[in-house]
Amino acid sequence: MENRYNEKLKKLPPYLFIEIDKKKKEAVDRGADIISLGVGDPDLPTPEHIVKAMQEAVAKPANHKYPFGAGLLTFRKAVTEWYKKRFNVDLNADEVCALIGSKEGIGHIHLGFINPGDVVLIPEPGYPVYNTGTIFTNGVPYFMPLLEKNNFLPDLDAIPEDIAKKAKIIFVNYPNNPTAAIAPKEFYIKLIEFAKKNNIIVASDAAYSEIYYDDNKKPSSFLEFSGAKEVGVEFHSLSKTYNMTGWRIGWVCGNKEVVAGIAKVKDNYDSGVFQAVQEAAITALTSSQKCVEDARKIYLGRRDVLVEGLTKLGWDANLPKASFYVWAKIPKGYTSSQVVSKLLDEAAIVCTPGNGMGKSGEGYVRFALTVSEPRIKEAVERISKIKW
Repeated sequence: MENRYNEKLKKLPPYLFIEIDKKKKEAVDRGADIISLGVGDPDLPTPEHIVKAMQEAVAKPANHKYPFGAGLLTFRKAVTEWYKKRFNVDLNADEVCALIGSKEGIGHIHLGFINPGDVVLIPEPGYPVYNTGTIFTNGVPYFMPLLEKNNFLPDLDAIPEDIAKKAKIIFVNYPNNPTAAIAPKEFYIKLIEFAKKNNIIVASDAAYSEIYYDDNKKPSSFLEFSGAKEVGVEFHSLSKTYNMTGWRIGWVCGNKEVVAGIAKVKDNYDSGVFQAVQEAAITALTSSQKCVEDARKIYLGRRDVLVEGLTKLGWDANLPKASFYVWAKIPKGYTSSQVVSKLLDEAAIVCTPGNGMGKSGEGYVRFALTVSEPRIKEAVERISKIKW
């Protein structure tokens, strides 16, 4: 049947995390005791007060109908209030659209704004969906390397002028997946100037903004900076912040016209976000944020155990200031894929090859901090027994 796939589908690379999950299941079938540090899916449960709000919302008959449109007004207002409190950003409800997870919106923005031949500026290594949406719309991907020498920021000055003039969207993602880098305000200011000069839509992916380890250096929102709403939007999600990956709830906010374009695509592709989930999300956004603080403390402990352990073994692992990922340089003499295979075959540890998220990720692997401290200690112990 694969020979019947259309040309766009044939161009897609294998979806990385599905492939990782497949290899993990094969190892489990062999009887391996897998320590999974691959896919960024929190192991912590959704906080109880959010689950309770969902249970109550599900029982309401009004929530059993099609949830057409940009989302409940109450949900969109909760987003605007959260943005004001967290980032001091002023938004109106019509500058917010509910999403079935931020992944959905990141994929759909291309359908609203990319014509065949339009260039999309994509960070690499990076989230695969930025490129997937480009392929589906016959756009032209232009990959921006995220290199350690540039603090894992794209070099906007290195983008050729003719490419910049053809570009319609530029994706940025901070805190960054996979490198865990945070963007400074100077970068956002320059990004906004670049977008204005070249008439490019900025698509900021801020899914990890609430997982940070220094209260004095909280990650910024792209929308905090002057002129941001003139040129772009920000995608956000409750998935990582509140351990709600399976709930599929997020939003896009910012430039009113861009938000409306995404909403128009959604009107023709789906029927909106289940209203009960939106009501639970309102509870998440407007209640005490202690659950988020508690999660940060847990990830901090895990981060320190893994980075300290890898460092003692001679690995060069960046100490992340945000996100729940550790971006580590691999032992010399191996490729990223070889290291991932060796860790799986000899230590039953699953992680992500850096080159699977872009060619500039070669030489690295990504570990997700999504198992308990004792399991991370065990992972380090297993790695110590591998002969490199």
